[in-house]
Amino acid sequence: MKKAFEIFRYGILAGIAIGIAGFGYLALGGVAGAVLFSFGLATVINYQLKLYTGAMGFVRSREDLANLLPTLLGNITGCLLMALLAKISPMGLEAKAQAILEGRLAASVVGGPDGWAINGIVRSGLLAIGCGFIMTTAVNFARQGKWIPLLFGVPMFIVCGFPHCIADTFYYLSAPWSFLGAHFGSVLLLFCCLVLGNTVGGNLYRFFTWTK
Repeated sequence: MKKAFEIFRYGILAGIAIGIAGFGYLALGGVAGAVLFSFGLATVINYQLKLYTGAMGFVRSREDLANLLPTLLGNITGCLLMALLAKISPMGLEAKAQAILEGRLAASVVGGPDGWAINGIVRSGLLAIGCGFIMTTAVNFARQGKWIPLLFGVPMFIVCGFPHCIADTFYYLSAPWSFLGAHFGSVLLLFCCLVLGNTVGGNLYRFFTWTK
């Protein structure tokens, strides 16, 4: 229990780092904002914090697997703290965050219990596979002191539209509470799809290089 709480604390700080990166992206946007987002992952690796998308590709034991839950919960908590700051920012970040969330949910065929397209959620989950692969690759290189893949990889997954489940958590929590509450079921399903997609992508190298 003590170790789980320690992981949770380090997860909170990782969520704050990613939230700050997301804050910068919402404020600036575009390729420049995507480049600034690299600060978040660089901070996580430098301070050896616990980030779900930085850990899910390196599970080696049952203990590592069990540590993913307190890591994820800590990340969500840290993102919430930064989202509260985003809501009081004079830069109008709530509207920008809502636009990202709407983009994740939207698709050409409308359906689902609250009017959003289920295939839009699934599409976002599939795109999240790309982000997972990039994240594991970037972290793997950064752990060896090679930072260039991180500096290119982070902007790449953003400009490609590959969702990052923790960054997206910050965006969703930064959106107006009324909008988030009205579509909570769809947002929860979307989040689960992104976590799954990131996890699959983060382990692609294992799937294709595994040998008996």
